[in-house]
Amino acid sequence: MRRTADERMLLELFRTMVRIRLAEESLVDPILSGEVKCPVHLYSGEEAIAAGVCAALRTDDYVFGTHRSHGHYLAKGGSMRRMIAEIFCRKTGCARGRGGSMHLVAPEVGMFGAAPIVGGTISLAVGAAMASVAREDGRVSVAFFGDGAVGEGVLPEAMNFAAVRRLPVLFVCENNLYSTHLPIRECRVSESIVDIAAPLGVEGVCVDGNDVLDVFEAASRLTGRCRRGDGPGFLECKTYRLRGHVGPDDNIQGSHTDIRSSEEVEAWRARDPIPRCRKALDALGVGSDVLDGIVRAAEDEVADSLAFARASEFPAAEELERYVYA
Repeated sequence: MRRTADERMLLELFRTMVRIRLAEESLVDPILSGEVKCPVHLYSGEEAIAAGVCAALRTDDYVFGTHRSHGHYLAKGGSMRRMIAEIFCRKTGCARGRGGSMHLVAPEVGMFGAAPIVGGTISLAVGAAMASVAREDGRVSVAFFGDGAVGEGVLPEAMNFAAVRRLPVLFVCENNLYSTHLPIRECRVSESIVDIAAPLGVEGVCVDGNDVLDVFEAASRLTGRCRRGDGPGFLECKTYRLRGHVGPDDNIQGSHTDIRSSEEVEAWRARDPIPRCRKALDALGVGSDVLDGIVRAAEDEVADSLAFARASEFPAAEELERYVYA
């Protein structure tokens, strides 16, 4: 991990990752007990990507997410209370309890939506970038997607169009090596994804997605390029999810569907981005009292958010068709 970020920036990155991790892990028991009814794709292990990329953005920049977007939402500044309430399908949720885990939205901070359709928000980010150019407002749009979305036709089409029009859009591939349960080695000739960028005229960078400073520095450089009118960027972040594809451990009705070996999971656990960031802060002389204080504050925020969600009402049955447009 390089040391070009100052202590304040590194502390903020640490705080963001801790908030995401503790929020995610707080959902494990409610999922397993059935208290949470909707499918939930946990972001544990991938926090450095959301934290690093969103730290390089302005509040009014646009972010478009995926089925695994709790981290993007929180890193962009979305309310944890409203996110947890949405996952619990309550009226106080960010989508009024209609969307659940996979449809998070916070337009007030530029989080313009997440969707479970693989690659579904890539073209939306390009459209938002076109609007930014038309308005001359200097905003950058970010499309987050997983390695599985690289097999969707919309990605090369969107990248080519963005390059031709020199649009301010950053394509961020969170490569966690598995498309659901299919290893990347079984669905791609080359495991390197960033190589698709250059033939389309897009500047591509590949980083260690578990090194929050690497992510932040690369995202800062690429978003700066976008703002200067130099065209889109492509950022591949190699990472690993520590939980199951959907839910905590991929146990579905007693049948374990996770094909990953325990040795592989533990090897990646040793590269957990949060302890790595804490080690870097230790090296800068930041005391354990400061770091432990950040953890305690996040624990309190998570506890408050869970209490808020549980105390909130479900949408009424007679409101089923509200917010539905023909």
